[in-house]
Amino acid sequence: METPTTPSSGFLGSIRAFGDDVLASVHRRIELLALEVQEEKLRLIQAYVWISAAMFTGALALMFGSLTLVYVFWESARLAVLGGLTLFYAAAMLVIVVAFRRYLRRQPKPFEATLEELKEDRACIREDI
Repeated sequence: METPTTPSSGFLGSIRAFGDDVLASVHRRIELLALEVQEEKLRLIQAYVWISAAMFTGALALMFGSLTLVYVFWESARLAVLGGLTLFYAAAMLVIVVAFRRYLRRQPKPFEATLEELKEDRACIREDI
């Protein structure tokens, strides 16, 4: 039968307590990092699904809309309609690229909470010195 160990006092006890505190702090940071990795993975999957669905339905709508418009103006202004559609699609692509870049700039940095916790840890250590 094991007997419970009592915390030793003195220098060795202080070293053990310090080591335990350091390991506990590292353990908490690793748990937080793992949680943030999981959140980033889920956010990336969600974004991929939404983007894929939007691209698929948008491509179908553009294709059938373009075919309909060209069919309607087949005899009178076929080239003008095709040129206009090309310019419209190019402008739409430019707007989407600019909006997507803005979206990416507004996103939080990955692992922001972990980095913030590490900053706070360093500040606490510096205060004790």
